[in-house]
Amino acid sequence: MGYKGIYEQYRQLIVTGLLKPGDKLPAIRVLAEELKVARKTVEAAYAILTGEGYIVSQGAKGTLVNPDLKIKPVTPPVEAKAADAGLSMITSLRDGNGDLRLGIPALDEFPFKKWLLLSGKAARSLRPEEMTSQPLMGYAPLRQALAGYLQISRGINCTPEQIFVTNGYRTNIRLILQALAQHTDKVVMEDPGYFFGQKLLKRIAPNLHYSPVNQQGLDTDYFKKHHPDARFVIVTPTHQSPLAVSLSLPRKHELLEWARENQGWIVEDDYDGEFHYTRKVIPALKSLDTNERVIYVGTFSKTIMPALRIGYIVMPPETIQQFNEIGEIMETGQPLLPQKILSMFLSEGHFFKHIKRMRSLYQQRREIMLNALNALYSEIFYYELTEGGMHIVAFLRKGTQDVQIATIWQAHNLQVFPLSSWYSQTQKRYGLILGYTNIRSEAHAMTLLKKPLQETLVLFK
Repeated sequence: MGYKGIYEQYRQLIVTGLLKPGDKLPAIRVLAEELKVARKTVEAAYAILTGEGYIVSQGAKGTLVNPDLKIKPVTPPVEAKAADAGLSMITSLRDGNGDLRLGIPALDEFPFKKWLLLSGKAARSLRPEEMTSQPLMGYAPLRQALAGYLQISRGINCTPEQIFVTNGYRTNIRLILQALAQHTDKVVMEDPGYFFGQKLLKRIAPNLHYSPVNQQGLDTDYFKKHHPDARFVIVTPTHQSPLAVSLSLPRKHELLEWARENQGWIVEDDYDGEFHYTRKVIPALKSLDTNERVIYVGTFSKTIMPALRIGYIVMPPETIQQFNEIGEIMETGQPLLPQKILSMFLSEGHFFKHIKRMRSLYQQRREIMLNALNALYSEIFYYELTEGGMHIVAFLRKGTQDVQIATIWQAHNLQVFPLSSWYSQTQKRYGLILGYTNIRSEAHAMTLLKKPLQETLVLFK
């Protein structure tokens, strides 16, 4: 040990109070022999401590901790909050560059040239008056285009004044609760439910509860029995996240009736409602709402690109003022240029064409993925064919090892999610959530799924 080590050790003992003012330190000769170092090493350490006022030499009395030293009591360190391992794992999957990623559009088929042309047009058309702060609720032509699109595509009768342009799902949820909820209001979420939505609500909704989902969507009997006093229920009725089942029409009406009778709010997250693969188009729950109790939210993350960071809320007319007031406090408005580009993409008909192409493409790519799963993993997984969406849930035929399987697949750069991690209650189903939108061919799918095959099979021997 050198003199610096001796100095730091004794300084720490004094600062933490283990050596108190007036306590005697070992003699230089004794400490040198004990530490097996030269006397000059200890002398150097003591000299620094003396110079800084921590110790004093009092002749025959020896070397003492300075009796005049005033040491403040050391406050025990606050125990650090344990890191959320599940959140870290899911975040790394979301932000990684692997295959089978969830919720990522078919990037190889995006109309980049058209988007770049519109980007240039939007930039060149920028006027001086647009360079000031823009309306908080969003760029007016974009709100107009959104209202028209929702009327045609989702059957939602709304005006541009009801559209609030935001930067995505999490802002949508925060704005809704800040505008309309009291601190103690009961909020109910589907179980299983969107992973990041759960994490957000646990932090901003103290009175958070869950209602299970089955093959017909949210179990409304359970909901009405256990949560009749709920103020908000957050649902994904078109393609439930993550199970992708659709809320049945009778249950839609039950939920709307609950909201009418109890003056509750239904938050409809229609995150991928555009992607349906049967002739039967599933209308938005909001399209059935005659009492203005549904708050419809959406984003362009799944239909255009996550990096766009544009979402929206369809506000019931009676709530517009509350949203405007809380928006003034919470929001600063979205950047103008992306809104202008998106407005042109919608109003000139490019978005409709893009969605139509993607709908056909995703149906083909889902079939490719299902065929590959059947060919390689039929003894391990089964699936329940749904009417649309952007992902598959491969349910385990037996066992509960979806976390272990997901870990194996992730080691092969397959960014899959274990289904059980999306549950908040004890009753769970087990499987993998797989995105298929960027699968380019049967050969591509087979190549990817073969990577973890042998290691996966070992778990079931």
